Amino acid sequence: MTQSFQALVVDQTQDGEVQAEVRSLEAGSLPAGEVLIHVAYSSINYKDGLAARKDGNIVKAYPFVPGIDCSGTVVASEDGRFSAGQAVLVTGYGFGVSQFGGFSEYARVPGDWVVPLPDGLTLKEAMIYGTAGFTAALSLYRLEQNGVAPDQGKVLVTGATGGVGGAAIALLNKRGYHVVASSGKADAHDYLKALGAAEVISRDEVYDGAESIRPLGKQLWQAAIDPVGGKPLASLLSQVAYNGSVAVSGLTAGTKLPTTVLPFILRGVSLLGIDSVFCPYDTRVAIWKRLGSDWKPERLEQLVEREIGLADLPSALEDILAARSQGRTIVRLAD
Repeated sequence: MTQSFQALVVDQTQDGEVQAEVRSLEAGSLPAGEVLIHVAYSSINYKDGLAARKDGNIVKAYPFVPGIDCSGTVVASEDGRFSAGQAVLVTGYGFGVSQFGGFSEYARVPGDWVVPLPDGLTLKEAMIYGTAGFTAALSLYRLEQNGVAPDQGKVLVTGATGGVGGAAIALLNKRGYHVVASSGKADAHDYLKALGAAEVISRDEVYDGAESIRPLGKQLWQAAIDPVGGKPLASLLSQVAYNGSVAVSGLTAGTKLPTTVLPFILRGVSLLGIDSVFCPYDTRVAIWKRLGSDWKPERLEQLVEREIGLADLPSALEDILAARSQGRTIVRLAD
């Protein structure tokens, strides 16, 4: 590799503020790890936006390179499972959180974090999925483990225009489910239907903003994929059919869940927590293989809103926190 390279660096100013800018870094600034990767693509996730904020509670020490996923080519490896020239991807673990991440032309990581690029995916396609797509796939995997099937009824996807939501719609549609997308964006209906939603509803139809949430309501969904959390999740739980399941992976509506035990003990509803960060390695590899084969949507590129370079990252990170994004933003770091 070259002695210096470009990366997006988040740093703290003398007055305590946090700013993100593209800088040139030296090779010696990369953290320890067995595998050195020439990064081709990364993507923007909600956690990346938080990493660029003073109050984001992600970065513990400055300066820091965010980016919780990447795909690229191995430059050098001290791990026998990987060799120079091999196409790989990284998501989860401490990448972009406790260790320099993917918004960089080069990344060095432990071998246990690295997944071989599966057959059926290009480096770009791997980051069209990115962490958001992998989280959606893990949600679907857990739901089907819990008995959810295409012939059992409708599946709701909340936060549908976000990264997890959009990927969930496309994956569920590929698997043959009747998908209902919930969104607060009135102009997103055509986009969501193009991804595979059979119906699009307002997020107010899931949660109308009432302070008091009914513990049990009409049974509408056999299952749901929810990256939102908070009061909307509490309302959603009251609408799930008998023996239904909800896979929750996010907290954009807050961390508190003001629900009761009634959906669980009177309807047998299952609330499945989805953690893509420390997902077991064998499961991680198996899901990525399916994302390159039988789960791969016909038009994966429809998930992409835009493709940007390093220089565009600071404003794009602000966009995702302000909910100004519709679909995936992927970051190109090498041709």
